[in-house]
Amino acid sequence: MAAFARVRMVMLSGVACSILAACGADGVASPGEGVIVIPAPTPTPTPTPTPTPTPTPPSTVTPAANCPTIAGPDQLSDLGTITGPQGTWRNCGFPSRFTATTAIPKVPGVIYSLPGRVDVGTDQGAASTNTVVTLTIDPGVTIFGATGVSFLAVNRGNRIDAVGTPTQPIIFTGRGNVVGSANDQTSQLWGGVVLLGRAPITDCLAPGATPGTVACERDTEGTSNALYGGAQPADNSGRMSYVQIRYSGFILSANSELQGLTPSGTGSGTQIDHIHIHNSSDDGVEVFGGRTNFKHLVFTGIDDDAFDSDVGWKGNVQYMIAVHREGGAIGDSMMEIDSNGNEDAVPRQNGAISNFTFINRNNAGPNGVALLIRGGADYTFMNGLIVAPGFRCIGINSATTIGAANPALDKVGPPRFHSVSMQCNSQPFRGTSGVTDAQVQAIFEGGTNNRVNYVPSLTNVFINGATETGFTPFDAKTVNAFFDTTAYVGAVRDANDTWYQGWTCNSSTANFGTASGNCSAIPTT
Repeated sequence: MAAFARVRMVMLSGVACSILAACGADGVASPGEGVIVIPAPTPTPTPTPTPTPTPTPPSTVTPAANCPTIAGPDQLSDLGTITGPQGTWRNCGFPSRFTATTAIPKVPGVIYSLPGRVDVGTDQGAASTNTVVTLTIDPGVTIFGATGVSFLAVNRGNRIDAVGTPTQPIIFTGRGNVVGSANDQTSQLWGGVVLLGRAPITDCLAPGATPGTVACERDTEGTSNALYGGAQPADNSGRMSYVQIRYSGFILSANSELQGLTPSGTGSGTQIDHIHIHNSSDDGVEVFGGRTNFKHLVFTGIDDDAFDSDVGWKGNVQYMIAVHREGGAIGDSMMEIDSNGNEDAVPRQNGAISNFTFINRNNAGPNGVALLIRGGADYTFMNGLIVAPGFRCIGINSATTIGAANPALDKVGPPRFHSVSMQCNSQPFRGTSGVTDAQVQAIFEGGTNNRVNYVPSLTNVFINGATETGFTPFDAKTVNAFFDTTAYVGAVRDANDTWYQGWTCNSSTANFGTASGNCSAIPTT
């Protein structure tokens, strides 16, 4: 959550020089007795060097002659062309609102843009049950925010169908990425993607409204008139799979900024998997209430928290890689869970995560811990690796968070840890607001196969090595049928496990292999 709004101006200057020198070594033979001198053979002619092949220039893009015609009354705007290092595209602007079901095709030489806030449908209200508009986005499509305040909002009672493939991900990014000004330290080029649903939430806008009912709704952080909430746990806001969201998190107003992806009140019918969020200036994902589950998430270079959850979310996450940028205070907690106040509201937050690898190589951050759990939330952590040598690893805030199970309050009990290994600073545990460090330590040590003296043998930053392979996993399926049973801890079993390749992008923060392109470049095919 945007506990700390950030505006960063990164000024980079560099001077590069290289000095090439060649030297040869003379062969010296020591003279000795009995040496027979033989006439030196005729030297073999030095072969003509084979010319070094000229590197093939990067693929270039030729702009399409026109923007495609799409179904429905809401047509694209031909905004001319836009040019960057990869070529020139026809820039086709989205309408400010899609009022009918529409498909966005992948067309050679076409790139799409968000002129500002773009709505999918209109809000159907908390009590509605219909689906009015579905926005389908084809594999390989790139969409960029034309301005900082650009974002996509899928309103209640409408859906998104953004399904890429392992080799043709859908990319949401900012204008600077297209024209070539974005680099590995860039963030905050545009807003992000907001999904609005009708599932139960807490912390209602209306005074006296009962949480988890149609009377309980909220406005999305960083926006206005982006309402979410209702009483439909299985609500379906669509699907997002094999999607990259780059350089998001523009500050829309003071202390109010969007995340890369903001599922707000979305239900269990919403499918979110294979999502890579790169260099968001706030959180990677912040989920506000609802019942949505997540699988295969990748976060790189996030300025704040990788995954943040609040206002009564009940859900599960499996397979998460999160790597913060090196240097300074870029990046806060890997997970920030709930906030204090209204702590016994029902539904109470209850999340579970399995098979995660968290890498935080910084020594600072406002929260001061890799995992921050508060607000009375219930949580289960399984099969996890935390590498945060400059941080405390676990912080628990508020006595309500460690309270005993109480069905009347929808309380499952204190946080639970199974097969979690951590490399932290000299003080791994932190308790505040009625919780002691010793209580946090006892909760962690009360689980199974947990360790705080973990010495990583990870390769390529996040891939299990010999040490991790030797750890005993926990069967997460015993917690919830959503989970796969795995024979390993962490997000990536070993070098043969390649679920993250192709649909992600590479940066100085993490490299996902040659099948993945660079985050600073726009794909040309």
